[in-house]
Amino acid sequence: MPPKTPVITRPGPAGGWGSVRGIAKVAAREHSGPGTLKTLMEQNRPKGFACVSCAWTKPAEAKLFEFCENGAKATLWETTPLRCMPDFFARHTVSELRTWKDFDLEQQGRLTHPLRYDPASDKYVPCDWDEAFAAIGAELRALAPRSVVFYASGRASLETSYCYALLARLFGCNNLPDSSNMCHETTSVALQEVLGASAGTTVYDDYTKCDAMFFFGQNPGSNSPRFLHPIQDAVQRGARIVTFNPIRERGLEEFIDPQHPTEMLTGKATSISCQYHQVKAGGDIAAITGMCKHLFALDDAAQGAERARVLDVDFIGHHTDGFEAFERFVRDTSWADIERESGLARAALEQAADVYAAAERAIGVYGMGLTQHARGFDNVTMLVNLLLLRGNVGREGAGVSPIRGHSNVQGQRTVGISEKPELVPLDKLAEMFGFEPPREQGMTTVEVCQGVIDGTAKAFIGLGGNFLRAIPEQRAVEEAWPSMKLTVQVATKLNRSHLVNGATAFLLPCLGRTEEDLQESGAQLVTVEDTLSHIHASAGRRTPASEHLRSEMAIVAGIAKATLPANPKVDWDKWVGNYAIVRDRIEETYPDLFRDFNGRLFTPGGFYKGNTARERIWKTRSGRAEFTVPGALQATGFDEAPLRFRLITMRSNDQFNTTIYGNSDRLRGIEESRDVMLINTAEMARAGLQAGDIVALITDAEDGVHREVGGLTTVPFDLPDGCVGAYYPEVNPLVPLGHHDFASKTPAYKSVPVRIHKQSAPAA
Repeated sequence: MPPKTPVITRPGPAGGWGSVRGIAKVAAREHSGPGTLKTLMEQNRPKGFACVSCAWTKPAEAKLFEFCENGAKATLWETTPLRCMPDFFARHTVSELRTWKDFDLEQQGRLTHPLRYDPASDKYVPCDWDEAFAAIGAELRALAPRSVVFYASGRASLETSYCYALLARLFGCNNLPDSSNMCHETTSVALQEVLGASAGTTVYDDYTKCDAMFFFGQNPGSNSPRFLHPIQDAVQRGARIVTFNPIRERGLEEFIDPQHPTEMLTGKATSISCQYHQVKAGGDIAAITGMCKHLFALDDAAQGAERARVLDVDFIGHHTDGFEAFERFVRDTSWADIERESGLARAALEQAADVYAAAERAIGVYGMGLTQHARGFDNVTMLVNLLLLRGNVGREGAGVSPIRGHSNVQGQRTVGISEKPELVPLDKLAEMFGFEPPREQGMTTVEVCQGVIDGTAKAFIGLGGNFLRAIPEQRAVEEAWPSMKLTVQVATKLNRSHLVNGATAFLLPCLGRTEEDLQESGAQLVTVEDTLSHIHASAGRRTPASEHLRSEMAIVAGIAKATLPANPKVDWDKWVGNYAIVRDRIEETYPDLFRDFNGRLFTPGGFYKGNTARERIWKTRSGRAEFTVPGALQATGFDEAPLRFRLITMRSNDQFNTTIYGNSDRLRGIEESRDVMLINTAEMARAGLQAGDIVALITDAEDGVHREVGGLTTVPFDLPDGCVGAYYPEVNPLVPLGHHDFASKTPAYKSVPVRIHKQSAPAA
């Protein structure tokens, strides 16, 4: 089938009527009933449910509508009346379903019954829960613990995550990768190294007090739209926003608040960024170096004129280490090198630094545009360097603010889902539950992929997610996947990862977060941690999509009971019957973070788990905040070469991670197709292309592996020279397994070396 021709439109502001129409379109397609509005009104509100989409916080003072366009789509997607029942699988083989688009698979609706893969018919067939658990337990007991992977997607609750991590360790391994391995693991590693705390230092109130925000590689318009409200409020009170991003994202240019009647009636948008710098992909280290270089020049001039210093020398002297080496690096780096590697002019970087120098309190905001590079660690630590120069860590209205994706991906790490045993209180777990936890390092996502390829990974348990669609080196991993002994997927809807199976395979349907979770002690609530390190309760009230669904907690417990020997200190049935008991165990394990856990569940705005760096307590090797010197001036991990482009993988405003709600990218003006390659007109001319040409992207890596994604329509787009853009996850097969951050092993999805092969010209 020929690729569908994209329709190019004029993008409007973020929010506004476009957002309303986007929600309405999904509501109509999902056949949403009148009860859905009531559910939406409970979203992110006190005693309501936490959105299953992004990790933005639930503020203490809720707006009338505490859901954004993508949050509403996620809820409509979960509450759909469409059902993917056993008769569907009776009509379709798994091989056939592998040819379907991601959107079409998930559009079949909610899974309703536990299913077992039958290799003889190549179909999923219904089974009962006891059969599934017994078979899973038998397979796991026959395997070496270190050959089994316990993956978590980032949406499971704190209660389920704690039990899942305990299951893995009782079984005997630390193979607990999660979706943070593919997005913000760089954050956890870098911030721990230089600040002594693995999460951002800001809280919601800081956004009401800052004088400036500096955005690097983060797109709130598509990925965290509720964040646009405090951004707009900050601009309207006089704060300045400076953005660095290869793509001009509409959410950081203009925003119309859908809850503001005047703005909706007049169409008058708030201009967001006072400066917008289209840094070359992988050029952020150089851009920040340029800002720092100008700050040193301003500080020199201030000293010469006997004015107040630009640098916070008191903070630097009392709270930091490594300043002298960093200063030498910045002063010795030439402006010519900075301009070449950043793709930005000296004057532009000086203008950005002027805004920073004038701001008493500044926040550095970033997303995967910093973390998903071969030198993502250096990207993040360079932003910290910039903040440290003026003491913008550990005080109100200032700080470093990574914006996480999945709604509880940060929380999962907090309660023990980590392949790094040094991050988990293993001695405490040993004391509480009477066993010797494994001490060996577990597998990261990259190492899981390698283990599948080389055969050392024998089983995969997936607690949510779409692992095979999200990973690098997709084709090699998919080809090797059937050689595993066991694969188990816990899910609410069908996706690509469910269609590639091990010798024994189960697809287990679970409750959604909007649904009532009734257990022995009554209706249960769960908890999640937001990107600002606050803990929130979440209570679903909808009738479950099927009477055959079980909660994620119950599924984890079912696998544990069928796999592990009895342990009088681990009463899985009692825990499933009352999640409050699990919260007591979490508090016992992490007393400093979860003091009075059950008593603080409904704290307005959530309760803060704390952050030592916010208090200027630096749990680093030096006991101080660390200035660092980057290993290179650009973050791509590969050199420039003729006809080699830097591929930026991106998400549309009609998707969340690998979940595709539709083929609209309204905020970039691209409709009806996701099979596109974006490139600027000058580069099109140099490459001999014209709009509408069908091209293939081929990985330009010297590793002997041919990786190609074809059928992409060429679309002229405003990108820096040397860069092309295409959608995630469609172009993930282009990412080599070894192309990842050197410190965290986060895949480098934001700068992949590719070349372009023209397949055909546009139809006449």
